[in-house]
Amino acid sequence: MHLAVALALAASFTPAVTGTLISYDPRVPVGARASVVSSSVDGGTVVLMRATGLLPDRDYGAHAHVNPCGAAPADAGPHYQHVQGGATDPAFANPRNEIWLDFTTDGRGQGFAYARLDWEFGERRPASIVLHEEHTHTEPGHAGTAGARLGCLTVPF
Repeated sequence: MHLAVALALAASFTPAVTGTLISYDPRVPVGARASVVSSSVDGGTVVLMRATGLLPDRDYGAHAHVNPCGAAPADAGPHYQHVQGGATDPAFANPRNEIWLDFTTDGRGQGFAYARLDWEFGERRPASIVLHEEHTHTEPGHAGTAGARLGCLTVPF
């Protein structure tokens, strides 16, 4: 999916959740913001995220987590997995089973990411997007990891 197609689809999505990111680390500057929208599309789910006010020219990992954001980085809980399994097992910790929104900011500290998934949400839904210090790893024993939790946005999917 190209950026233009993703942005055109956003018009039919649920209302965007836009807010100031909770910052747990200076790598998510105080006042940084994000917008997240999601929608069912052709039997699957598309999630779009836009972030502003971050550090320029920097990689961030970003994932959906099971709990809302809290005062502590761990409050958001583990990654949301469509089929629940091992946190670092590549059979479960992968971009087909989790919502990975890794991105690199531009020179102005803005970033955009999208995930296209082959499944829709059931009763169990994620509750936040957490920004991590690096892009997500895929190798066994480290799959799904992306370093420290730097910031968070509660998103009622």
